[in-house]
Amino acid sequence: MQTVTLSLFRFDSPLSRLWVLGQMGAARLVLPRVPGLAFWKLCGSGTGEGFTPRPNWGVWAILSAWEDMGAARAGLAMNPYAKWQARADEQYTLYMEPASVRGHWGGQRPFQPAGEVTGPVAAMTRATVKPARALRFWGRVPDISAKVGSDPNVMFKIGIGEVPLLHQVTFSVWPDIASMAAFARRGPHAEAIRAVRDEGWFNEELYARFRLIGTAGTWQGHDPLAQTIQQEAA
Repeated sequence: MQTVTLSLFRFDSPLSRLWVLGQMGAARLVLPRVPGLAFWKLCGSGTGEGFTPRPNWGVWAILSAWEDMGAARAGLAMNPYAKWQARADEQYTLYMEPASVRGHWGGQRPFQPAGEVTGPVAAMTRATVKPARALRFWGRVPDISAKVGSDPNVMFKIGIGEVPLLHQVTFSVWPDIASMAAFARRGPHAEAIRAVRDEGWFNEELYARFRLIGTAGTWQGHDPLAQTIQQEAA
């Protein structure tokens, strides 16, 4: 079964941040040669709750889709993952299995769904924003971001992106599909979804749900999803 990983890396010093900027080019030469790696994206992140147009130069991510869990564990022990982990001040990886997917990413269908989620669900939205609609898009997103950050049901969240302002990925983990769907139906998020449809903000969209199957490392000094994983395994 396909395994998807989201690996987050935090770099605190100016030198390490310069280093990872260079790696955004160098890693592209190495990743195509990693065995079992079917799809990957190198991403930066946003400040605050993550879903903002202001970049966070200290946090970077590698999103990867692997043939299976064995390939994921072996691949993450290789470069560039191992090199990034060695240089980072903190690193956190989420292991997931795709449950449902709608849309495309760069013209591809990168995730292979294998049934619905029962229990905690990771939600990912990826969009290519039309340049002419970027100002309206970013006028809405910070308000949505604040609502996501204050929602007591959100167990983890981050905003990342391939190209600043135009290629954006929102990622969040919820206790179940019902709580995630309830948030999506109300407030600024629901209004933004209507605007997306009515005004055609995006050139390309992808919506995916994943089953959370494991984590490794820490984020902000602890594993924010450790208890969730333990409850699922019990």
